[in-house]
Amino acid sequence: VHSGRGGQFEKAALADGSRLLITTQGGVRVVGTDDDRVTVDDATLARWDGDADTRTLDLPCAEGDDRARDNCGGMPLVHVPAGVTLTVRARDAGIDVSDVRGALSLSTVNGDVTVQDSGTKEARQRLVTRNGSVRATGLAARDVGAETVNGDVDLLCATSPDTLDGVSRNGSVRVTLPVDAPPYATDTNTVNGRSVVDVPAAASADRRHRLTLRTVNGDAEAHLG
Repeated sequence: VHSGRGGQFEKAALADGSRLLITTQGGVRVVGTDDDRVTVDDATLARWDGDADTRTLDLPCAEGDDRARDNCGGMPLVHVPAGVTLTVRARDAGIDVSDVRGALSLSTVNGDVTVQDSGTKEARQRLVTRNGSVRATGLAARDVGAETVNGDVDLLCATSPDTLDGVSRNGSVRVTLPVDAPPYATDTNTVNGRSVVDVPAAASADRRHRLTLRTVNGDAEAHLG
């Protein structure tokens, strides 16, 4: 039940395939479930806007409200239907997503982006932070964009994406593709580190699958796993 636009929120129905935006000044843990509802813990302050095409769940940081304490740099837990298209915009903590089988767009500034057993092979997955690492296991995607400035990018893919871009400045970029991955047109570049590619190489005219890994200070690696 939620109390209307902008009001205190506990739960709301949301169909698979719907678009959900979560905003927070801290971080958030998001877990996909077989339920058709978005839920937060009763002790967590949250506000819901269910009137737009993209539903919005805001986790405000109001220092004077005890219910918002975990929102201020913490990691409150949100359960969502597993098939939603999920966007998370965080700021001063990490984003942790597991078992969400839709398209993902996850961004924070100071914190890690961690993804487990999520995504879908038909969608683009965007995973971005500035000061932190991007780590994913069991990631399904058609296209992947993973980026940080200060931290590692470490991706273990459950499917073979058409394109994958992994970028860091101060950290290593490592990608593991399925053992049956097709040949890739691969572009790896590092200034202070090693470059290792153990995936099949595509013919020069074949650009159907592209892998781009770039860093300045760190290794750039692509493997089959």
